[in-house]
Amino acid sequence: MSAVTEQRVRTGDGAVTSPMAQWFSDGWIATRRNLIKIRRVPDILVFTILQPIMFVLLFSQVYAGAMAIDDYTSFLMAGIFAQTVIFGSTFSGSAMAQDLKDGIIDRFRTLPMSTSAVLIGRTNGDLMINGISMLIMMATGYIVGWRVTTSIWGFFGGVALLLLFSYAFSWVMALLGMSVRSPEVINNASFMILFPLTFISNAFVPIHTLPDVLRNIAEWNPVSALVQSARNLFGNTNPTFPPPESWTLEHPYITVLAGIILMLLIFVPLCVKKFGSVSSR
Repeated sequence: MSAVTEQRVRTGDGAVTSPMAQWFSDGWIATRRNLIKIRRVPDILVFTILQPIMFVLLFSQVYAGAMAIDDYTSFLMAGIFAQTVIFGSTFSGSAMAQDLKDGIIDRFRTLPMSTSAVLIGRTNGDLMINGISMLIMMATGYIVGWRVTTSIWGFFGGVALLLLFSYAFSWVMALLGMSVRSPEVINNASFMILFPLTFISNAFVPIHTLPDVLRNIAEWNPVSALVQSARNLFGNTNPTFPPPESWTLEHPYITVLAGIILMLLIFVPLCVKKFGSVSSR
């Protein structure tokens, strides 16, 4: 057996555990910290739940009449899902910025724990919040007429793809949160990224109705591929629309999975490196 395989880490009670087990333990402890924080500050969860309900009701009941689209609710829901889970990923950025301001990150760095554990816990917390938001949105969507018309596997596939994308995007926002100078800046900075991503896409309007310049941007927007994938998996595509002309929307699953892998490969190492160098503000 190699020396690497035999390497062990001794815990405080004298037990011996592997580095991988220690890494999972550190990540779970950091995740649990964020969940406890939500329980102690329930306002976070309340407003996280109210926002998707508001968006579903606002777009499906107020704006549906202005859209010349048959069954606009079914067309809309995948876009609302994508928008909400992406906006939910901003919690990682704001939480990291606040922890840096409070000096908590410096305290974490002095502990005998994995460097990435805090980041794992933060992004896992976002994933769980987004999972709850998805359940609330789907229940609200069902009330206003949204239905999944494919299969149970299509349903779970769509949910999994949305949550995986949101998890990868959480790492982008975590890096942004560690890069800004104060927690107040993260909100403005994140909205400058999120609004173009979600609104210059096929989330709320058909791409073929956009002006040429915006249509080209929307076709290569990864959010458009995410929304198209969700619509396909949920069976919410509109047969009256012309077929997509860009490669990304003709192959939305490949585009989304490639985007998820690329974000993780780029931003996880960058976040870990940034976390090791930041100090209290």
